Amino acid sequence: MKRAIKAFLPAAEAIQRLLNPHAEVVIHDIKQNKIVAIYHPFSKRRVGDSSLLTQEEEIAALEDCVGPYEKINWDGRKLKSVSSVIRDENNKAVGLMCINLDISKLEKYNKIISEFIDFERPQPAPLFKDDWQERINKYVHHYLSKHQLTLVTLRREDKKKLIEHLHRIGAFSGKNSARYIAQIIKTSRATVYNYLAEHSNIER
Repeated sequence: MKRAIKAFLPAAEAIQRLLNPHAEVVIHDIKQNKIVAIYHPFSKRRVGDSSLLTQEEEIAALEDCVGPYEKINWDGRKLKSVSSVIRDENNKAVGLMCINLDISKLEKYNKIISEFIDFERPQPAPLFKDDWQERINKYVHHYLSKHQLTLVTLRREDKKKLIEHLHRIGAFSGKNSARYIAQIIKTSRATVYNYLAEHSNIER
């Protein structure tokens, strides 16, 4: 076994142990086109089996890390896979480490969760036509998502910019909206009004 390939074996085993029992890690020798090591084999392959790889030159032209991509196991289970090219001291591709993660159980859980969280119908207009609180909730969390922020991590300057944004899009049109917004971002109503006053002066 080539030294560069052998150096990958501890990492391959460590990955399999970490993801056990949901992952299979396979080490291929490109020159021999054979499997030289396999950890937690669930694909019915063994050491010494053909790797069934394409031509050596095409493997060498791959990026050092390929994937994730989809595979189907012999029993129909869906696998999420990634491959890493093993290169020797001369940067020549000599091997391949492939990690196959069984996601079939996760798919089942995802289907169950989707059945609970998916919405078949839009909000009924008569119930939400005058619900300015619902609109503010959407405005706030759309802004947070866009700027990769959360309510918990908002700093003083973030709150100020958020309030300025809400003012620009008309979120303060509802009665008691300033108090509601203050409650959401955990500040005082007086502070909200101060930020609005500063924003108005700047616009002038």
